[in-house]
Amino acid sequence: MKEIRILFTGTGRRVELLQAFHNAALCLNINLKIYGADMAGTAPALAYCDYTRKICAMKDKDYIPELLEICNRDKIDMVIPTIDTDLLVLSQNADKFKEIGTRVLISSPDMIALCRDKNYTSDFFESCGLKAPRPVNDYHKYDGKYPCFIKPKDGSSSIDAYKINTETELAMYAGKIGDYIIQPFIEGKEYTIDIFCDFDGNPVYITPRERIAVRSGEVLKTEISLDEKIIEEAKRLVGLFKPCGPMTVQLIRQNETGDDYYIEINPRYGGGAPLSIKAGADSASAVLRLLCGETLTYQEDAARNGAVYSRFDQSICVASESRIKGDGMLKLKGIIFDLDDTLYSEKQYVKSGYAEVAKFLGNPTYAEKLWNYFLEGKSAIDELLNELGRSEKKQDCLSIYRNHMPNIELYGGAYDLLTTLKSKGIKIGIVTDGRVNGQKNKLEALGLQGADDSTLGLTRLVDDIIITDELGGEQFRKPNDIAFRIIQCRWRLPFAELAYIGDNMTKDFQAPKQLGMKSIYFQNEDGLYYDADCEADEYDLKITALRELSYHLK
Repeated sequence: MKEIRILFTGTGRRVELLQAFHNAALCLNINLKIYGADMAGTAPALAYCDYTRKICAMKDKDYIPELLEICNRDKIDMVIPTIDTDLLVLSQNADKFKEIGTRVLISSPDMIALCRDKNYTSDFFESCGLKAPRPVNDYHKYDGKYPCFIKPKDGSSSIDAYKINTETELAMYAGKIGDYIIQPFIEGKEYTIDIFCDFDGNPVYITPRERIAVRSGEVLKTEISLDEKIIEEAKRLVGLFKPCGPMTVQLIRQNETGDDYYIEINPRYGGGAPLSIKAGADSASAVLRLLCGETLTYQEDAARNGAVYSRFDQSICVASESRIKGDGMLKLKGIIFDLDDTLYSEKQYVKSGYAEVAKFLGNPTYAEKLWNYFLEGKSAIDELLNELGRSEKKQDCLSIYRNHMPNIELYGGAYDLLTTLKSKGIKIGIVTDGRVNGQKNKLEALGLQGADDSTLGLTRLVDDIIITDELGGEQFRKPNDIAFRIIQCRWRLPFAELAYIGDNMTKDFQAPKQLGMKSIYFQNEDGLYYDADCEADEYDLKITALRELSYHLK
């Protein structure tokens, strides 16, 4: 499975866009890792990223150096900006990213600059043979009709954009905004065109949609409208602009004349772009296919004409450990555990498997060789078989390793914790990834063991166990949230009263955070995924030993 790493800047509320990329990767069988760069670390869309990276403000002089360092360290394949703030500086520095192997999905600097000044934007529309309301930069010189429209010369998201009805209002808002433009107000239907081009500026998707309802410049309800006139006009615009990747264009079709007046260009993914993706113009998939080296052609009528989409808001808890008060864990009615390196040591399992492989190969000392190869980060079984000249035994060895009944035991404090939870009436679950037979063997080995000669083993303590692969394959592994939804449905408890405890910051907490569960990070020094330098805060509680959790539940 090919791995692609994409870093989004200014993620903000772009949850739908990130979901579209995750879904495209699933359909294309691509191992996509999404990184989100954010200054405060509280953007809701970060909960839908696989990794988050703190960064300085976009206007800071260190912004590009810090971003380059992140891309180089994390081997980022592509940077995708989502707000206007860093478009120009990213475009001007795109070659620096290219030198380290990172492509920036951004148009040329001269085109970005054109979009940032509404005066130049109007000139560009006219050079394409399109109509545009002519801007005036001094309210004293405005002699047009009222109502008119005033907005910042380099604004976006309808911030400080106002419909003006009188000269007095115009003077007042001109003083408030400062660097502004004034345009005649055009009465008519508003449209957005979601455009996506390949890296050379050739169109792949052109999707006009009517803006039926809008809030703060972002569409709430829209209808896909594959209007031939608008599409042909957009083709002329694209031919001169040559955008790299996504672009949104706004226009108004005047009621009286039916003429299209072009208002604005945003050379990035617009807030409503995921609606065109859902309708069939899947630009997220196109990005991934282009990164895989595919050549794409123009897809006519890709979106479902007439499809209507309405949007809603959803909350994400972004509180960190420092903001969870003392009683934060007292309200829990269910705790779901990861298995590997959370309830037992996965290294113990690895050693157990190597012992079985060594036994099969006829020499118990091979187990130590396998373990040493493992510590070196090598494919242990391959290395040993190559050394022995017995590569034909690989499949046999893998089968023995994956299917053996392991010699493993619960971590110290695990059994006491589980019995404590049980005594308090707290539901206990396990969600674990991995091959079904291997995970079942682990559970059986741990359940048979018990503790202190007690007859109450692991399987008697746990209310629900889900092996994600058993749901339908690897695509159901974390951070997929289906396993958590199934347990919540079975237990009939609110997500806010559930917690997940795991050791892998990379994948364990993304789904729980999205669902509104609490996250308990087991910073396991014995674990395979232990990171001593981890500064992430995507959890509500951090523990370094399982027995610590009992204290927080008192």
